[in-house]
Amino acid sequence: MDLRIREIDAREILDCRGNPTVQVDVILNDGTMGRADVPAGRSTGANEAKELRDGEKRYGGMGVRKAVANVKELIQPEVIGMDASKQRELDAALIALDGTP
Repeated sequence: MDLRIREIDAREILDCRGNPTVQVDVILNDGTMGRADVPAGRSTGANEAKELRDGEKRYGGMGVRKAVANVKELIQPEVIGMDASKQRELDAALIALDGTP
């Protein structure tokens, strides 16, 4: 099994409450694919990830096209070739890209 990341794709979808959120597919070299989407909660705590919303007229400013672009343009190039079974390494790469306190 070759668990290195071959491709990442992201898109804007609507969550169960009709709000835009990001959905991401991760495809490994062995053909395995995982898909995840994470709808925003009703409230966010101090230690939770910050949302990146577009602030445009679409969806009352709640669109996530900027976040989708970040996945495709910033995150994907950094994680392609990484071993998906090495979660700590993936987390460290994502944290390094984030740059927020």
